[in-house]
Amino acid sequence: MSQAAEASARQQKLLSAIERLAQVAVFGSLSETYRTCGQPGCHCHQGGPKHGPHLYISYRGEQGKTTGYYVPKGAEEATRGGVAAWRQLQECLRELAKINKERNLRRAREAEAR
Repeated sequence: MSQAAEASARQQKLLSAIERLAQVAVFGSLSETYRTCGQPGCHCHQGGPKHGPHLYISYRGEQGKTTGYYVPKGAEEATRGGVAAWRQLQECLRELAKINKERNLRRAREAEAR
């Protein structure tokens, strides 16, 4: 199989993966936080353990400021998977960009050789 054919096959695999990952990707970084509640008599105000962990997503917003949101318990698993999918999506896009660059350079060299 030629180098161009291998690149084309890899490109098609990446495009399929990108389409699949884009369906579930969630942008942001995950962290777990522990908090005190609003009840003054609670153990968390008396030196006991704080409440948590609470899953938190943070990301850079449109104005360039860091923002985020707490993830409800029922959405934690899907959100963790979505953040992992976002990382994989970025890796696929980088590899696709590399293949595209190499294809463009190869075509330019072939055109110059004529």
